[in-house]
Amino acid sequence: MELPDFKIPHAEKIEWMIETHGWAMEPVAARPDTDPPLAGYVYTIGFPEAFGFPEVLVFGLTPSAARGLFDMVADMLRGGTEIPVGTELLGLFDGELRCVFAPIPPEAAQELLGTGVAWRRGAPFEAVQLLWPDRNGFLPTEAGFDRRVVLAQPVVGVLS
Repeated sequence: MELPDFKIPHAEKIEWMIETHGWAMEPVAARPDTDPPLAGYVYTIGFPEAFGFPEVLVFGLTPSAARGLFDMVADMLRGGTEIPVGTELLGLFDGELRCVFAPIPPEAAQELLGTGVAWRRGAPFEAVQLLWPDRNGFLPTEAGFDRRVVLAQPVVGVLS
């Protein structure tokens, strides 16, 4: 039995996700050919339009793990929770682990969030990197962060 061909253009998939869920998610494969290698990442498309919150990018998580996080953030925003940007937060992760939504400079966002740029036809938008802790509770911007996983979560967001 031959399976039907479900290949639809990528732009149509993004549009369908946004129409269906209010936002889309885009996984990007790791780039082992760069120096240093760039870890795989996942980001949202449509958060500013749906919730008035920047696009969210997270490194080092599988798309399914990122989807759970993005759904949780979307539910919080939909429910009226104000999520501060550039400030440590408690309560997003279990066990009172800290995280930060660090602003991504516009030029880095343009480079890393290509499908989001294309979806907006180049119109400017804000983006943040969700920095998550290692198993000891350290964020990647802190001296105690586990050096063995530093490549899995490069820091592109900027904290003042």
